[in-house]
Amino acid sequence: MRKKLRANKLLAMALVTAMTVSLTACGGSGDSSASTSGGGSGSGNVAITIFNSKIEVQDQFEEMAKEYSAQKGVDVEVYYSSDTVSAHLATRYSANDPYTLSMVDAKDVYSLAAEHAADLSDQDWVKNTDYAISVDGKVVGFPVCVEARGVIYNAEAIEAITGSAFNPDDYKTLDAFNGLLEQLVAGGMTAPTGIMKEDWSLAGHFLTETYEQQPDVDAYISALHAGTADVVNNSKWNAMMDTFDALKQHNYAASSPVAAEREVSEQKLAEGEIAFMFGGNWDWSMINAYDYSENMGLMPVPQNTDDGSNEKLVGGGSKYFFIDSSENTSEEQRQAAKDFLNWLVFEEDGNAFLTEKCALVPAYSNIDASALDPLSKSVKKYADEGKLIDNYNFLPDDHFSICGAAFQKYLADQSDRAVFAADIEKYWSSTAPVEH
Repeated sequence: MRKKLRANKLLAMALVTAMTVSLTACGGSGDSSASTSGGGSGSGNVAITIFNSKIEVQDQFEEMAKEYSAQKGVDVEVYYSSDTVSAHLATRYSANDPYTLSMVDAKDVYSLAAEHAADLSDQDWVKNTDYAISVDGKVVGFPVCVEARGVIYNAEAIEAITGSAFNPDDYKTLDAFNGLLEQLVAGGMTAPTGIMKEDWSLAGHFLTETYEQQPDVDAYISALHAGTADVVNNSKWNAMMDTFDALKQHNYAASSPVAAEREVSEQKLAEGEIAFMFGGNWDWSMINAYDYSENMGLMPVPQNTDDGSNEKLVGGGSKYFFIDSSENTSEEQRQAAKDFLNWLVFEEDGNAFLTEKCALVPAYSNIDASALDPLSKSVKKYADEGKLIDNYNFLPDDHFSICGAAFQKYLADQSDRAVFAADIEKYWSSTAPVEH
């Protein structure tokens, strides 16, 4: 086990926030950046910029860039923005100052590739992954990792009360899961679950599973847009929301759920004060800041269903790099960016950066994954067994904020399931689905 003071974690986050505010005041559009080689544009080295949209690994990326710059003689700057990806990149494009490499979501690759992404079809790493994104017959998206979501469990905390080994396969149904939650409460764990209140978790992850687990996702989204989907009577919606209600009932922050801090929830789960929380393997980047149990993992969302979805996680390729194709990026810079991607896939230091420092499940068959954290090992196991339900990668940019706000009202008991379902129908009926 590793013990780190939570105060240090919060201080670090405060410093990042202060940096972001400072840069915003200087016209940085919410960016935080690190110039990593000390040479800058005057060093004579080729210089590239990297946009990172994954806040959990910003510190790791900044440290990596320093080391990479020193080893390779390439000046690297890493940026992060809290703005939506599309809005932030649009600002850079309009200023004729695009990033050399941008890490974005799949939907952003699809929307930006034709105009902004370089063709990577001839790169060696393409044959080592099943997750690359192609547009118009050209490979344009480099998959950074595989991620998946479900219910995170702390088996050590569970076993301390039940006295028997925890096997997630025994709790695939909501009935069985509810029985375990009641057993934990009776055994002294007053509130065995936690719920993250963030809109990206509620609307981008949990709610999205009510789409992704439909027999035909695109047909369902089309029906929502056409106003013909009856959400409140949809079997998948109700199965998932029944499970959410169970998590909500036993939530440690039930009295003020939208005030719950993510760091507190992660710590309670890590240290066994609670046993379950909906999330994904990315949560390990926060869990490992505390006195965590090694005996943790990720399980499918328990549901009373016979469609097999309660035996699978939802996930796949997550976060993609694309290289700028415009005249604002030189061929020398593009080659340096390609070299960086090849370093991630084919060099030991690059592999270790992904799997050990960033705790990411590799999307490439040649990368050793034995050093993965417990949550990522769960993801790899389900992926290797073919038990991943595909992500839906085409949510409109405002889905998180609008549907997330509606979900937060439901979490706080300010609306009921019928009102929440109507909110979802209203959103989609007035929103054009992303073309793909």
